[in-house]
Amino acid sequence: MAESTATATRAANSPRPHSLTDKEFSYCGGCGHGIVTRLVGEVIDELGIEGRTVAVVPVGCSVTAYDFYATDAVEASHGRAPAVATGIKRARPDRIVFAYQGDGDLASIGMAETVHAATRGENITVIFINNAIYGMTGGQMAPTSLPGQVTQTSPYGRDVKLVGYPIRVVELLSTLTGVTYAERVTVDTPAHVRKAKKAILKGFQNQVDGLGYSIIEVVSSCPTNWGLTPVKAFDWLRENMLPYYPLGVYKDISDEKRAELASASEGADA
Repeated sequence: MAESTATATRAANSPRPHSLTDKEFSYCGGCGHGIVTRLVGEVIDELGIEGRTVAVVPVGCSVTAYDFYATDAVEASHGRAPAVATGIKRARPDRIVFAYQGDGDLASIGMAETVHAATRGENITVIFINNAIYGMTGGQMAPTSLPGQVTQTSPYGRDVKLVGYPIRVVELLSTLTGVTYAERVTVDTPAHVRKAKKAILKGFQNQVDGLGYSIIEVVSSCPTNWGLTPVKAFDWLRENMLPYYPLGVYKDISDEKRAELASASEGADA
């Protein structure tokens, strides 16, 4: 409790990241999106890349994130953020391009774009919010909804015999050769928030260093569509989501990629 109070006090006294606008977030109270949006802003500030960063905004709860980031931003059609990010990065490789996506956007309609951008090793950073439900459109079952989970379109619980099992995105992508870094984090406690920021920072630093595709999955809550208070939603997340979506680093070959680039550079100089 003391740590939580101290952290909240520091946050209240901390200036808003320069790379965020003064626009009030449109997220529901208790949702993890607000925390993650700020963490991304803090990372952009710390790396000093605001002037060359491009946000690719999805269809979903963060559909108006272009209002929140004081960077260039592009709105992508539903699920197409990785394709849009690829186009921007290839046209302007000097830009730092990140896609900010939810589970319906990334793991459903955008799964093909996600897999192919990852397997190509595109030098982009993906922030993936997994709250096990379609948030903005009213709480339908998502590819990440848990077995037995009640949603608007699975009122008797997700039946895996009919609709299959939830997709574990970072585990899937970590099998692809083109992926440099894949980690799953959450933001339910101050300690986890700090770990999430560290992961996001690494994902952006990898892109700055030209190391290829990085994805950070954030297990988050959706109090509104889960029908729970913010506190109870975090309890539900810990009791139900984290056992199915374990936190941790699933792939990290950043150091190997840096060594390869350094060796190639030395060879070119010779």
